[in-house]
Amino acid sequence: MTDKVDFSLRNQDGEQVSSSDLAGQRYVMFFYPRAMTPGCTTESCDFRDSYAEFGEAGYQVVGVSPDPPERNAKFKEKEGLNFDLLSDEDHSLAASLGAWGEKTMYGKTSEGLIRSTFVVGEDGQVVKAYRNVRAKGHVARVKADLLES
Repeated sequence: MTDKVDFSLRNQDGEQVSSSDLAGQRYVMFFYPRAMTPGCTTESCDFRDSYAEFGEAGYQVVGVSPDPPERNAKFKEKEGLNFDLLSDEDHSLAASLGAWGEKTMYGKTSEGLIRSTFVVGEDGQVVKAYRNVRAKGHVARVKADLLES
């Protein structure tokens, strides 16, 4: 697990987006398990609806999932999302941040994406990490921590 965010992933349009593209900016990077599922839709739409508030506070928003760019493109269009969705198909970024691993759902243990959010500073370092979060109410907590402090 690292505290420095370093990546080069394809967005929903198939374009490469890298950590160097975001250098010098603060951003909120949230990891969601699968596009177009109820929890991921709730969380993504909460970020969409709060996008202007994050922007006014100086934060970009970016979503990351193991989904291929084509699925993320459909998700972005269907839900009117106003930020990039990055495809971490080999889980390398998620694993480097501790957002990939063993998880338990409905009493069954499996390996997969652990819903997590990271606040990244202008220097590319993780400033705050939210791990194993619930989709509902999570964005409000991030906003309270970042926008009201």
